[in-house]
Amino acid sequence: MKLIEIGYGNSLNAEEVLAVMEPNSAPMKRKIKVAREYDKFIDATEGRKTLSIIITKKGNVIASAFGTKVIKKRLSLENEWIIRKHK
Repeated sequence: MKLIEIGYGNSLNAEEVLAVMEPNSAPMKRKIKVAREYDKFIDATEGRKTLSIIITKKGNVIASAFGTKVIKKRLSLENEWIIRKHK
C-alpha cells in the first residue's frame, strides 16, 4: 500500500483511486449530495475551498483542497513507482 497526500496532512491509498474530478459540475454536485446521504462523503479540505473530488473503488467521495492537476501528478508518480517495482 502506498499513500499519497491529498492535502493538509490527509493521505489516501493510491491503489484505491478510481477517478479525480473537478468539483463544479452539476453531476459532481449531485454525486456529493448522494454520497453525503449514504455516509460515503469524506471532507479532507480542512475548511478550505474544494478544488478536486476523488472517487474511490469502494464508492467513497473525497473532497480535497488540492487541485486535480496536483492529485493526478501525485498519482502518476505513484504509478511509475509501482511499474518500476514490478519489473
